[in-house]
Amino acid sequence: MLVKTNALVLGKLKYSDSQEIVHLFTEAEGAVSFIVRIPKTKRANIRNVLFQPLNQLRVEWDHRGGVQLHRLRSVEVAYAYASLMRQPVKAAVSTFVAEFLYHALRNEQAGGALYGYLASSLQWFDTVEHGYANFHLALMIHVSRFLGLFPDGAADARGRVFDLQNAAFAPELPVHPYYVASDEAAFVPRLLRMDFHNMHLFPFSRQQRVSVLEWMNTYYRLHIPGFPKLKSIEVLREVFDGM
Repeated sequence: MLVKTNALVLGKLKYSDSQEIVHLFTEAEGAVSFIVRIPKTKRANIRNVLFQPLNQLRVEWDHRGGVQLHRLRSVEVAYAYASLMRQPVKAAVSTFVAEFLYHALRNEQAGGALYGYLASSLQWFDTVEHGYANFHLALMIHVSRFLGLFPDGAADARGRVFDLQNAAFAPELPVHPYYVASDEAAFVPRLLRMDFHNMHLFPFSRQQRVSVLEWMNTYYRLHIPGFPKLKSIEVLREVFDGM
């Protein structure tokens, strides 16, 4: 079956001296992996520079059931970023988002609405000039909704802890260590109401932002098998500490 669709680059790794494995999140088929020949000339049909993480592409391939690594027929840029990798703070946030999406979506088979959300979100982030310090937090929360992992924030947060394992508020400390203490649990309802248009109205200190990021990382580790401790959290910590 010939498929032509939009795609977001999740990441790539070297397969051999002449080939790479490229992981894409596609609108039509969800996560799909491709084996791509590393071009030796600038005139090659598929250029390696196209596969930088978070690039938005238009791709075409022959999709065959049971095949783990497909081969691309054609690739072109669907949206060219203006500032995402050029502005230092945006570049650091983008590095984190790319690592997060790689691990969150690499086995996700439903593209559709989730792909549309990610593409429009990254385009918004590319064009916005200020008020985007919480972008990565808002994106992590909303991706959890698409993955069926959205936390239950219905209960009153006052005096309660947030149980990360059960994704809900609890009146007492759980028997496991995966929870957010009551002083920080008050941030949860705030996060659940946050989107890109109102997130500038939800202030966090730098330390609070890092703390939220760390327990959200733990939340994903608890609910997605194999999800790791994200290395780029430390990069974000250094960037925001320097601001």
